[in-house]
Amino acid sequence: ELENQLTAKSKTLDELKQSLASNGSAEQTPEAQSLRIAELCEMKDSIVNQVAQLKASMESILEQWRAYDEIYAEVSLMTTRYLYCIDQCKPSGEEASLEALKKQVKTLQ
Repeated sequence: ELENQLTAKSKTLDELKQSLASNGSAEQTPEAQSLRIAELCEMKDSIVNQVAQLKASMESILEQWRAYDEIYAEVSLMTTRYLYCIDQCKPSGEEASLEALKKQVKTLQ
């Protein structure tokens, strides 16, 4: 019989421990709750600061990419012009005579 009582008390104790673990945060003292609230506010402020820093960093990176895109477009245009000029200046199977060069100058004008 003593063994049965001990087993019952042990079960009751386990149930109380589980209940305390699940309700422990709800039964905190006001001081503990206020400390936890202050802690959470600090964490929120830290996150807000990190987001602001990240936003500033991302804006800087986006500005750099915009500059890159503009410069890339200019270089691409200059490369295209250069390739066109090279293509136009090639002798077209003819000997590079004075007449051929005059004809080429006229087509370029």
